[in-house]
Amino acid sequence: MEITLDSPASAPQPLSPYYSQVARVRHADGSALLYLSGQIAEGATLAEQTRGAFETIAALLKAHGATMADVINIRTYLTDIAALEEYGSVRREFLTGTPPTSMTFEVSRLFRPEALVEIEIVAAVASGG
Repeated sequence: MEITLDSPASAPQPLSPYYSQVARVRHADGSALLYLSGQIAEGATLAEQTRGAFETIAALLKAHGATMADVINIRTYLTDIAALEEYGSVRREFLTGTPPTSMTFEVSRLFRPEALVEIEIVAAVASGG
């Protein structure tokens, strides 16, 4: 097993220098699991922030030979669980196949005061990806 940590130049850069955006765990058969740090995005509304976070996630996955179809787990942190349907409608734009395993939490705040949502992803990549 080989572990690589990075923040690919082809994707939006992290908002802080204190973390890597992707941990790639490559197995002996060439397959890999991608663990993405929680992603937030700028925007005035939850929908704008959700869309921006998923666009960053898509770019990070692409940099590692994966797509949204490779997502196997998603964890979402919302500052208002009452906005779950608004979040879900944007999420369905990006995750169009069989839904991955999922957990959604309401939190009192995120590390940026203006952030309304943070999304964390795990994806599985077949050998060669």
